[in-house]
Amino acid sequence: MHIYDTLSEALDDLDKRGYTLDFNLTESVLECRHTKETYPPEVFEVVEVYRFEGMSSAGDNSVVYAIETANGTKGVLVDAYGVYADSLSPEMVQKLRFKQ
Repeated sequence: MHIYDTLSEALDDLDKRGYTLDFNLTESVLECRHTKETYPPEVFEVVEVYRFEGMSSAGDNSVVYAIETANGTKGVLVDAYGVYADSLSPEMVQKLRFKQ
C-alpha cells in the first residue's frame, strides 16, 4: 500500500500504475463513460483504498478506490465519505467496504 499526502498525488500515481479510467458510481453498478461499460459488484475488486480529509471542511473528505474488473480493466472511483451509503444497493455497499 502506498502513502499519499494529497488526492491529486494519489490519482497521478495510480494513473502511472495503469488505473487510467474513471468510474462513476450508480445504485447497483460502476459505469465507465469512456468505454460505455458497466460493472456490477460481482465483476470488480477494490484493490486499494485511500482516504483524504479536507483541511478546512469535513465536506472536503474524499476516498479513492483503485478498482480492477474481471476483464482486466483498471480505473479509479473518487467519492465523498458516506455520500453513497443511503443510495446504493447492499451488494455495492458491501463491495466498497475495503478489507486490508
